[in-house]
Amino acid sequence: MTDSRADTASLTDRIRAIKAGAPVFGVHFLGDVAVFVLGEEVLLFADAGGERRVGVHAGAILAAAAADWRIVTGGDDGRLVATDAQGNQQTVATDEKRRWIDHVALGPDGAVAWSAGKTAFVRTGKGEVRFLDAPSTPAGLAFAPKGLRLAIAHYNGVTLWFPNYVDAAPEKFAWKGSHLGVMFSPDGRFLVTSMQEPMLHGWRLADGKDMRMSGYAARVRSLDWSAGGGFLATSGSDQVILWPFQGKDGPMGKQPRLLAPAQARVGVVACHPRQPVVAAGYADGMVLLLRIDDGAEILARRPGASPVTALGWDAAGARLAFGTEDGEAGEAGVLQL
Repeated sequence: MTDSRADTASLTDRIRAIKAGAPVFGVHFLGDVAVFVLGEEVLLFADAGGERRVGVHAGAILAAAAADWRIVTGGDDGRLVATDAQGNQQTVATDEKRRWIDHVALGPDGAVAWSAGKTAFVRTGKGEVRFLDAPSTPAGLAFAPKGLRLAIAHYNGVTLWFPNYVDAAPEKFAWKGSHLGVMFSPDGRFLVTSMQEPMLHGWRLADGKDMRMSGYAARVRSLDWSAGGGFLATSGSDQVILWPFQGKDGPMGKQPRLLAPAQARVGVVACHPRQPVVAAGYADGMVLLLRIDDGAEILARRPGASPVTALGWDAAGARLAFGTEDGEAGEAGVLQL
C-alpha cells in the first residue's frame, strides 16, 4: 500500500523526468547543471540544453562531494577525480596502492579530503598533501566550517585533525561503537555522528559533553542541517525527525520535532539552503517538501517503483533534483514555499 497524499498541495506537474538508467546514489548542482552520481563509472549531467553522460572512473563510484565549480569523486580504481560543469576532468590523486577511495569531503579554500584503507588524506588549496593513519578504517569525513580541521569518524569515536599543524596531536572524541558518518554543525559548536545502531551521537566541542539521539526504527543514513543550523533533519524513521540545536546545549534535554508521518520509511533528507524547509525521500518513492515551522507539506513526487536514494537543491533553492534505486530521476522548479 502506498501513500497517495491525495489532499496535499503538489508540484508534480513541474517535474522534468530524467532516465538515469542506473541506481542514483547522489545528486548535486554545479550552477544550473544537475549532476547525478551513478553507481558505475558515470556522472549524468542535466541542464536546459539536455543530458550527457561523462565517464569518470574505471569501475564503481564510491564517494562524491560537490562545491562551487566541481564535483569530486572517489572510485574503486584508486583515483580521486574533479569534474566541472562542462565535464572537464582533473585527477586530484591516485592511490599508490590502488586502494579504494571510499570517502570524500570538500573544505575551505579548495581543500579536499579522502580516505583509502586506514589513512585519511588532505590536499590543501596550495596542492600540499598530508596524511594521517586513523585508529581504524575511516567511515566518514567532514571539514569544520572554519579553519582547516578535519573530522574522521571511525570505530569507537572521532578524531579531529589539524593538517596544517604537523606537530599537534589529533584530538580524540570517544564513544563505543561503529561511527559511520560525521558532520559539524554550521556554527562549529557541535559534532554529530551516525552509528551502526539506530541512533546518533554527538559532542559539544567546547567541553566534550556527550549527546545521544535515539528513538529510530533503523540506522540513520541521511542527515542535513536546516538553513541557519537550527535543526538537524534525519532519516531512519517513518517520519522526518528534526533535532533542535538553537541553544547552547543543542538537543540535550529536548524532544525532536516530528514531521510528515507516512506508511514508508524516510530514506534521504535534504534541507533548503535558504528557507526553513526540508525535502524528504521515502522508501516507496515519494518525495515531500516540508515546512519546518508548521509542518505544511507539498508533494514533489508521487510514490513509485523503488526507494528515493538521492536528493539535492541548487544554491538558490529554486530547483530540487532526485534519484531512485532503480534509475529513475528528475528535477522540479520550486516556487516560494
